[in-house]
Amino acid sequence: MNQRPIRPVRRAAAVAASLLVLAAAGCGDGKSKPSSSPAASSSPAAASPTAVTDLQSVYERVVTDVLPSVVQISTSSGLGSGVVYDGKGDIITNAHVVGTATQFTVTQPTGGTPLSASLVGSYPTGDIAVIRAGGGTLKAAKFGDSAKLQVGQIVMAMGSPLGLTGTVTQGIVSALGRTVTSKDSSGGSIITVGDAIQTSAAINNGNSGGALVDLTSQVVGIPSAAALNPELGDSAAPGIGFAIPSATATRIADQLIANGKVTDSGRAALGVKVVGVVDRSGTPIGVGIAEVEANSPASKAGLKVGDVITAVNGAPTPDPTTLSQVLVTLKPGQQVKVDYTTPDGTKQSTTVTLGTLAG
Repeated sequence: MNQRPIRPVRRAAAVAASLLVLAAAGCGDGKSKPSSSPAASSSPAAASPTAVTDLQSVYERVVTDVLPSVVQISTSSGLGSGVVYDGKGDIITNAHVVGTATQFTVTQPTGGTPLSASLVGSYPTGDIAVIRAGGGTLKAAKFGDSAKLQVGQIVMAMGSPLGLTGTVTQGIVSALGRTVTSKDSSGGSIITVGDAIQTSAAINNGNSGGALVDLTSQVVGIPSAAALNPELGDSAAPGIGFAIPSATATRIADQLIANGKVTDSGRAALGVKVVGVVDRSGTPIGVGIAEVEANSPASKAGLKVGDVITAVNGAPTPDPTTLSQVLVTLKPGQQVKVDYTTPDGTKQSTTVTLGTLAG
């Protein structure tokens, strides 16, 4: 699977062989020293053994509940992860995991004979795909409501990082509503995902398409990206990973299963194809309209081929990537101001009622 380099994010899906073990350790010399000082008596009490045991029991229950539903997906070019969605053998994964493949091998963490699977549908724009495995019994996971997530909530990431099937990591929801943009290292198209979940649960190559799970054993996200630190030679940035919300993943998956395509992406669109435009010094100055779809929001607002869009809804759009990042924060049906420059250099603006991005 091709990795998706991101600045500062990259897609996670490649084969490797390495294992990192983390352990918690206490401090001190192991001897108890009573103290009557105010500072000592007012210090926070350590977590009780019972509380630690209770939390550990919760982790163990979640792993027992969910891990059998998280599979490894292999193609001729690499591997990734997937989550069993229903009793028909449908498996949700990332579009960048399936790539251009249509046939797959599915390996369960519980072992057994690998299963053959075929492509149901892929939606690269939102980085979600569905494959269907046959010839075996798969346990469907329970999907939760990602809209109820809170920053600080404990989550666990499950998948096959570095080819290690059935791996579990733990962290918290670090932030919500992130916009994540990536591009295939092979030169593929730009992928922008909005409303992403940021998590400190470790996400490594191969985790893509797996499960981000809460402590009620429900899937709340699909891990899809891990951050790189450009200041350190694009090495991995620990504790910064991203997942597609379960609400988005299931909405797309339901359409792919029903129709093999996406007709209601929930994402805004202008209805144009664009190219980057630079000035004489090579500085990006906007996106040139190369094609306007018939009866699209852009055509109805009077935008034409040759116009250069410089801002949408007050946000500058110096290049196609930035335009995608702006549009992913907006909603279909929303009215926005579009600033543009005509071929003769005249600066104008128009109001566009945004449409829905097709699948």
